[in-house]
Amino acid sequence: MNPSPLPAPGRIDGLRILHLPGWQDSDPAHWQAQWWPRPGHEKLEQADWHWPRRGDWMARLDEALQGDDLRPVLLVAHSLGCQLVAAWAAHSRLTSRIHAALLVAPPDTERADTPPQLHNWRPMRRQRLPFRALAVISSDDPYCDEARARALCADWGAQVWAAGPRGHLNSASGLGDWPQGWALLQALIRGEPAPAAPGPARRED
Repeated sequence: MNPSPLPAPGRIDGLRILHLPGWQDSDPAHWQAQWWPRPGHEKLEQADWHWPRRGDWMARLDEALQGDDLRPVLLVAHSLGCQLVAAWAAHSRLTSRIHAALLVAPPDTERADTPPQLHNWRPMRRQRLPFRALAVISSDDPYCDEARARALCADWGAQVWAAGPRGHLNSASGLGDWPQGWALLQALIRGEPAPAAPGPARRED
């Protein structure tokens, strides 16, 4: 399956970059909040960030992709936003609009210690995604065991990029505007291979 065509390599003029924050939204120090004000980027707002209903979030994403804006879309999801991508893609008729997806720190919502606000995100949707996906995982994510994250990404057909011990890859991880993540995004925009992971970790196909 080929991604949606872009007007020219390295350009975002014809591409819409849509950010999908996770539960409780991304705070101002979060890398995602530092990216979405940039040209060509936008944030998907949800009606309820604290008691997220999976069906409502899916409907909101579908709504955002309808209308006259026919540019291909690159999804940038963090945490519960990754689960949103999987659930939405399993049911929507608009998946052909997606150029690719960057999935950062997907959580395990089936864990025994999952907060009650997220119980309606069970079972996790594991269908293969019908577009290119690059998943960034951390070896010490408190919300998803590394082996569990790798298995989930394998089901989705997402390429895994191992970030090393970076927690939940959020503002608490001290990433700032996360230049490494930005480089991964540029690779997805251009349809190029992802750069090598840092240190002893290696990118996996």
